[in-house]
Amino acid sequence: MSGHSKWATTKHKKAIIDAKRAKAFAKYIKNIEVAARIGGADLAGNPTLAEAVHKAKKNSVPGDNIDRAIKRGAGLTGDAVEYSTIMYEGYGPNGVAMLIECLTDNKNRAAAEVRTAVSRNGGNMADPGSVAYNFERRGVITVPAEGTTEDDVLVAVLDAGAEEVAPTPNGEAFEVFTDASDLQAARTALVDAGIDYDSAEAEFVPNLRVEVDADTARKVFRLIDALEDSDDVQNVFTNFALSPEVQTELAADDDEE
Repeated sequence: MSGHSKWATTKHKKAIIDAKRAKAFAKYIKNIEVAARIGGADLAGNPTLAEAVHKAKKNSVPGDNIDRAIKRGAGLTGDAVEYSTIMYEGYGPNGVAMLIECLTDNKNRAAAEVRTAVSRNGGNMADPGSVAYNFERRGVITVPAEGTTEDDVLVAVLDAGAEEVAPTPNGEAFEVFTDASDLQAARTALVDAGIDYDSAEAEFVPNLRVEVDADTARKVFRLIDALEDSDDVQNVFTNFALSPEVQTELAADDDEE
């Protein structure tokens, strides 16, 4: 029976991974459609679209899907969909601040799904403005650490408006922080220097991060997973931080699964 149980567990995990992959693909496609609708189908003249396509390709979205999304978004197929961006504010377990960014063609559905996910996972919604003031809109570029160094990245972006370069907590990448208006210049500087990057986006970065224990982190991750199960939720921004000790404890959880 143990072998069967292990097979069943593996199959279940694969189903979860496949489902998450399909949802992620749908969100990349939606970003492409919106970017093409706003700025047109020409990647050279539409940096937002170029970045959306870059991110989709980095995450293995098929080229045919990308091409169709560009045409659909630009209105070249006659079936473009109108999307609205909505930002919800709330608190997760132990008061972790959260901004939940939705891109949806149905505001009522998005609101219902966000509220349900938050309330069922130890959080609560907040009034507009009561959480957002804790965050600042900044450009964030993620650069894989493999094959480059922090100094290489810093030299490449220093004259392009970069404010800070820092390694991610897991040490697998570097993050370049810029003013939102300098994001495109910093991205171009990396490309010109021959440095690969995973993503370059304007994000909501907390002004102050609060360290949480492993139990709180697990609860927050469950809430984020529940939110990201919604096709309407594009991004979830939080203000929590993890100490090296907590990261080690959480990594042990993954090893046990």
